[in-house]
Amino acid sequence: MKYLCTSILLWLAALFFASPLCASSFDVLQFEGPKMKDLYYVVIRDTDAQLLAISAGRLDVLGDLYRASDIERLSRSGEMSLSAASGFHAFFITFNVRKFPWDQKELRQAAAQVVERRRWVRDLFSGYCEPLSSFLPPVSPWYEPVVALPSGVEAARKRLSDAGWTWRAGRLVAPDGRPVPPTRILCPPSSIAATTTEVAQLMAEALSALGVPAEAEPLDFQTMLARVDEHDFDACTNAWSMTRDPDVLYSFYHSSMDVKGGYNLSGISDPELDRVLWDLRYVPDEEGARLLASSAQKLLAELMPVIPIYSRYSVSAVRNDWEGVFTTDRTTSDNLYTLISMRPIETRGDEKALTERGLERSPGRPIYWNIPEEIRTLNPLVSSTAYDWTVLSTVFETLISIDPFTFEDVPWLAESWDIAPERREPEREPEREPDGGSILTFTLRPNLAWQDGRPLTAEDVAFSLRYIRDHKVPRFYDSVKDIESIEVVAENRVRIVMANTSFWHLHNIGGMPLLPRHVLENVQDWRAWQPTLQPHTATDGTAMTELVGTGPFTFRESRTGEYVHMTRNERYMLYAPAVSAAGGPTRVPE
Repeated sequence: MKYLCTSILLWLAALFFASPLCASSFDVLQFEGPKMKDLYYVVIRDTDAQLLAISAGRLDVLGDLYRASDIERLSRSGEMSLSAASGFHAFFITFNVRKFPWDQKELRQAAAQVVERRRWVRDLFSGYCEPLSSFLPPVSPWYEPVVALPSGVEAARKRLSDAGWTWRAGRLVAPDGRPVPPTRILCPPSSIAATTTEVAQLMAEALSALGVPAEAEPLDFQTMLARVDEHDFDACTNAWSMTRDPDVLYSFYHSSMDVKGGYNLSGISDPELDRVLWDLRYVPDEEGARLLASSAQKLLAELMPVIPIYSRYSVSAVRNDWEGVFTTDRTTSDNLYTLISMRPIETRGDEKALTERGLERSPGRPIYWNIPEEIRTLNPLVSSTAYDWTVLSTVFETLISIDPFTFEDVPWLAESWDIAPERREPEREPEREPDGGSILTFTLRPNLAWQDGRPLTAEDVAFSLRYIRDHKVPRFYDSVKDIESIEVVAENRVRIVMANTSFWHLHNIGGMPLLPRHVLENVQDWRAWQPTLQPHTATDGTAMTELVGTGPFTFRESRTGEYVHMTRNERYMLYAPAVSAAGGPTRVPE
């Protein structure tokens, strides 16, 4: 194990410190694609089955590798390239603070004290993730490690004893005489996420040593999510791929976000925390943002609605018979740019042997990309899992995107934008100060089209934002609730007046997935909408579904337990076909 841990660390270091391309030269328009016509998201839930599939060539891309032995095995095979990056992953144990006993702050603090995160991370991950000591991932420029509580069972027991807690026959009793009931920690089954199940079991053992009867309760992942969304749980494991901005803390921990389907899973409600998070949400500048992000993390360390456990490095594998793979020190190979650019390397050799292995080497072969869990829903208005959005992110796009080298803003559907203060006349709104709002103006790239052939215009942008705001769609409402008005000022330009000023408005509005007006205006019940089951016709007569975006791939078919089939969107803004003698796309990025 010592050798394995050391080799993994050296391998990761080599990847992390490799020199990337010059960040200042990054331009999305340097990419052309997709190269491949068909994309299959293959559902393989068992980790060992995933490894067998990519080794046999039945998968081309496998992301989210988390077992040290698997990483070592694949890196030695010589059949694939692995990439690693520090990312925005964060793993927590979340308590339901809406009910006894986890509504008691002292108990949550004591639970945090019995967590041996360094040992757990060392034993389970062998050096390719790091203990998490705050509420943002370490890669975040806003991360601030907080002062740790004294650790260990004795220190935790002393905290409880000092606060009036007692023990009766080994079971913890609250100061008001109520014995703590058993706690069940919901988690996915070990066949899906073995380390997550182990963390839940270790947490249960730690709580039991404290006098809280506890056990891990593995559940089907979709069932678990439904329970948590309905607030029907004592505690649960949950991992997030967080955003680059610290106002994500508002979404996770402000009391207004404690709604069914919202992101405040714990149900934490604290006036001081709400005030700090509100100020962070509407801070006008970076200096203030840093102070408030620090204060929020310190308050959360005191309230402890969740226990931070670890932040995992992203590790992914792509078979060596593909070219066009894109990576940076912050981006692993399983990303959109790889998906657009990848194409098979022409293989000369024993074609019979290739055929026997079930491999194709023609320019038109499909891409097989693993997803480790069933798709919950492809309704973009309610979907919240990373697995759903692996598919949906190839369909729906945003006005701005993120430079994969620097995490700075880059144009996407919008070629430019402008931010200006709104000049308010006192007589117009006497109860508000002048200059209280801000105006975001986005100008779209020319010749953008939806996957069904209809043009994307500023009317679509305006309608998407209004629909989500007016229907208070929980997954996105926090990003649009401060929109005061939206004005289409030209076919390709939209002006959005915000009711206030925030350092984060550009990212929140510019990062919203856009939906077509001509589809969305016919959706009567957005909660029950199943776009993949509703027929739709493209302008050229092609049969589609209502899952229509502007992204590089279009939805075709989904088979439960097997795959989601996508096909190339030949109206995509980066698609520039060139036909080879073999009849397939051959163009490469400039």
